[in-house]
Order: sequence, then structure tokens, then C-alpha cells
Amino acid sequence: MNYNYRYRLTPTEDQRETLDYHRDTCRQLYNHALYRFNQILDDEGTVKQRVRKIRDELPDLKDWWDALTDVYSKVLQPTVMRVAKNINALGKLKAQGYNVGELRWKSPREFRSFTYNQSGFELDKKSGQTVLSLSKLADIPIELHRPLPDDATVKEVTLKKEKTGEWFAIFGIEMNTEPPAKPPLEDIDTDEMVGIDVGILTYAHDTDGTAVESLDLSEERDRLEREQGKLSRKEHGSNNWETQRRRVAACHLQIKRKRRDFLHKLSNYYARAYDLVAVEDLDVKGMLESPRNSRNTASAAWNTFTDMLEYKCEREGTHFVEVDPDGTTKECAQCGVETEKPLWVREHSCPACGFKADRDANAACNILSRGLTDLGVGHSEGTPVETALPAGTAVVPAKRVVEAGSPCLKEPPKAASRPG
Repeated sequence: MNYNYRYRLTPTEDQRETLDYHRDTCRQLYNHALYRFNQILDDEGTVKQRVRKIRDELPDLKDWWDALTDVYSKVLQPTVMRVAKNINALGKLKAQGYNVGELRWKSPREFRSFTYNQSGFELDKKSGQTVLSLSKLADIPIELHRPLPDDATVKEVTLKKEKTGEWFAIFGIEMNTEPPAKPPLEDIDTDEMVGIDVGILTYAHDTDGTAVESLDLSEERDRLEREQGKLSRKEHGSNNWETQRRRVAACHLQIKRKRRDFLHKLSNYYARAYDLVAVEDLDVKGMLESPRNSRNTASAAWNTFTDMLEYKCEREGTHFVEVDPDGTTKECAQCGVETEKPLWVREHSCPACGFKADRDANAACNILSRGLTDLGVGHSEGTPVETALPAGTAVVPAKRVVEAGSPCLKEPPKAASRPG
């Protein structure tokens, strides 16, 4: 399996200038490759074949473009092939219904990374510190806060400049070990499977009676609004404007890091604690187009959570299934009768069988039932309706998930008994 390990670089001022020079040279090469691609007719091959044709022109291009000789060849080649990757990505978005245009030339602010592919990089110890030695560039100090796995093969290193001005190295590694085999579905007990309903007030509510509160980003958002207000009062392009722009970028980065840390730890918990995980296949694109609550929907990052959960389940040998979300809230987990519920109604009360439960708990049970059906398990004895409905709900604050070593990341919190 392939993974990315990200580390902070601490270059000197001269090294920063060299990094920016290499980055800008790659940007100009990318723009040239895109220009050449638009000149080649469509009937001369697939997108990848046409871009490879441009890549093969690099030796001749170096004869009159002196700046290319300053950059390592295994950096120039993936820069050209990046055009094919971006065009294919646009095609996938169009197939999903997104309204996207064509690729455009990259400005200096838009092109923020370049990649050493296969060779030209090495971790080394010099003057008592760990450095990343890069061919034709420099030996840049790196904060190796966690070691690379012993059984991993480093395939490439991407150098990326954040909008804050910080530089990072992203190691693309390939693990030589295979993930554990998934257990047979018929051997999985009910307490080893879980259905998860995601939301905004409660981020995740599962069939084991655990409700994880949404991440509180109100302080970070307030600070972001203040810094954005200051930026709007600066003269665009001035030194003060650039300094304030970086402060705004730092606010955005802090929110992003806090959210991803929360999602990584939550998805890691579910992938390790269970043998089968069922979630909703949400149409987040359609939700974002809705005028109601689109900001909170974007902040929830449900697609990011399910993507993390999927690959971590694959890594841990856990079954993962996405189900149709239509009607999971309306349908009764006990008898299947559908009942209309406005968003403000937080309890499910079935008029047909009298079953009562938390609205999200009822939806989570329906998600698990549909997941079992999709996997061909069916509704045998020990279905989630019969055995997995919690007597109560243990609410876990998001702070407990964010904190490292949180108890809820090691063992499922016990469900609290319902009063009365």
C-alpha cells in the first residue's frame, strides 16, 4: 500500500530563494507543456501519449532554455506529466456533473510544489542534524518528528510551499507488507460491526450508542474574520498587505490542521475498533449547492472523513461499505415504516410500532442494516435492529478525539443508561 509522510523543512534564507527559483522554473515548464499540449491534435494519441511526446522534447528544450539545466531531470519529467494528471482529474469532475473549464497557465502563487521522482533525494546526517539532500538544490534541514517505516520504499519526495511561506517535504512511500486479510462476513459478531450517521450538531452517531460532538472552530473562525478585515484595509501588493496575507493564510491552515487531526483520529478509531463499518454515501456536492447551511456542510468535510475511513479500513483489514442515504432518517429501524421528520425533531417515534430512539441512532441502525444487505449478509438473528440498539447514548466531546491518547481512541465508551 502507498502512504504519504509529511515533514516540515527549515531552510535558510538562501535555500528559500533556491527553492523558489526551482519552483518557478517548474511552473514555467508546466505552462510551456500546457501550451504545447494545446498545439497537438487530439487524433495523435491519448492524453498521456501526447504529454509523453512533450516530455521527450526536454533534451532539445535544454539547449536554448538554460534555466532547465539548473533543475534535476527527475524533477522536470514529472512536472510535464503533471499536465496529463490534471487533465484526467478535470475529466473525472466533468463526469461527476461538476461545471469545470479547461486548464490554464499557473501563476507564481498557484504553482506551489515540485516532485523528485525515484531519485535525487536522500536523508542524511550533517553537523548533528537531519537534512534532506536534494540533487542540484541543497541540503535542507528537516524536522523528522516520526521515523519512516523500516519496511517502506520511498518512491518520491514532493516539496510544497504553503501559503504561509512554510516549506514541507511529502514522502510518497510504498509498504512492502500486505494489509491483514478481512474476516469472513459470516464470522463477524454484532458487537464487531458499526453503522455511522454523520451530522452537524453531532458529527458521528453510531449503533454502539456513541455520539461524537462536532469540532468547535468558533474561536479560529472569529480570528480569521478579524485578520481578513485587517487585510481588506491594506493596500493590495504592499509589504504590509503581504504580511497580513500570510497571517490570514496561517488562520486558514490552523483550521485545516485542526479539522484533519480530528478526522484522522476519529476514522482511525472506527477502522481499528470494528471488523465492519457502514456509512452513508452522501451527495455533498448537492448539499453545498443548497442555500441552507452550506457553510456548516463544507466545514464538516464528510467526504474527507469517509475517504479517510475507507483507506484506513483497507489498511486494518476492516470491511467498509457505503449505502444509499435516502430515507435512513425517516425509516423506523424496528418495523421499516417511514415517518416525516423536520430537522428540528431530534427523536424518532414510530406511530406504527411505538419504537422510540434518538433520531441519529435510528438512522445509524438503518445504515448498518443496509450495509449488511449490500454485502449479502441479510437480516439474520443478531441484526442491528434486534441487538445493537443502545439503551442510551454516551456523548463524547470532540476535544477528547483531538487530544492525543484519548481514551475513546483506545476502547469504545460504554453507553450510558437511559434515565427513567
